[in-house]
Order: sequence, then structure tokens, then C-alpha cells
Amino acid sequence: MRRRAFDAALSSVGAVLTVTLIVAGALLMWGAVFTSNEVHSQLAAQRIFFPAANSPALKGPVYKLARPYAGEEVLTGAQAEAYANGKILPDLNRIAGGKTYAQLSAESLAHPNNAALAGEVAAVFKGTTLRGLLLEAYGYGMFGQIAFIASIASFVLAAMMLLLTTLGLAHMRRVSPEEEILLGHSGAPSPTSSPGQAGLAPVGQRSMVR
Repeated sequence: MRRRAFDAALSSVGAVLTVTLIVAGALLMWGAVFTSNEVHSQLAAQRIFFPAANSPALKGPVYKLARPYAGEEVLTGAQAEAYANGKILPDLNRIAGGKTYAQLSAESLAHPNNAALAGEVAAVFKGTTLRGLLLEAYGYGMFGQIAFIASIASFVLAAMMLLLTTLGLAHMRRVSPEEEILLGHSGAPSPTSSPGQAGLAPVGQRSMVR
């Protein structure tokens, strides 16, 4: 096989991979930006704020996840996760004594005249619903971050592939048009071939022919 043909084939594959990686990186970046904007806009509409740093609502080790964001508005996936697990969850555990909404609801049905229990059920239901929505926003935010990292990786690989393709094209221009990539199959006689192997009759046989 001619070396130029081999280099041209590899360069063509490299060019296709470069374009593919660039397109993939662009789509991933679009997905990351879209997800980030959606999470931000949806959370901003809720107007949720962490309590102030000196607020009694953040006192105690159970609120350690929320304390770094004290006083901030919930606008990102990380903040949503911190508020859901660092503020709402401890509040729910304090109200319900660690019981879930399903457990409290079953107790309330068994004691329909217990107004205090019914109030706990309503509070835990609202808190659990809000916590679920915030964790959903956190999940979408994580997908956006993953898409952003994957986009950067695609662009880096595209740059590397473009460099390799350019080097391959430069090498293709430098090699001789007649150069073969597998020299053992070029058809040239081996230096160790005997005269008989090269198609020449021995001297004695040539004398007999004459």
C-alpha cells in the first residue's frame, strides 16, 4: 500500500472525528447552558431564602449543610440540595419525630379527631413536597454540570484530533509518491537471492545451451 494513500485515509478519519467531536461538544454545551438557565429561573420564581447566619433557625449540628449558604437566595442546584437536606429535612424530623408523611398519614386516619396530628400531617406534606421539588432541581443541575464537563472534554479531544490530522496531512506531502508502507511486498529481489532465483541460468547450463 502506498504511504500517501495510507496517510490520506487516516487524515480523512481524523477529520470526520474532529467534526463529530465539535458538534457533540456544541450540543452538550447548549444542553448545559439551557439546563442551568432553567434551574435558575424556576428557583428564582419561588423566592426561597436561607435564614440569616445568626438566626435560631440554623442553630444546631443538624443544619450544618445549610449554614454555608446563610442569607442567600436559592438559585442553583447545589443551593437547592443544601436547603432540601440541610433545612427542610431537619425541620421535618423535628416536627414529626423522624416519621415520614406516609406514617403520619396512617396514624391520622386511625385517629381522625386528633387535630394536632392532622396539623403535623399537613405540615409534613407541604415540607416533603417542597423538598422533593428542590431535589429535582438539584438533579437537573447535576445533569447540566455533567453536560458542561463532557462538552469541555469533547472540545479538547477535537483539538487533539485536529492537530493529529494536520500532522498527517503534512507528512503525506513530504513522502515520495512511490514509497510503500510495507517494504517487504514491494516486489524487489532480495539481496541474498542466488542467480538461479533471480531468473538467470547457471554458467554450466548456459554453455550447454550454446
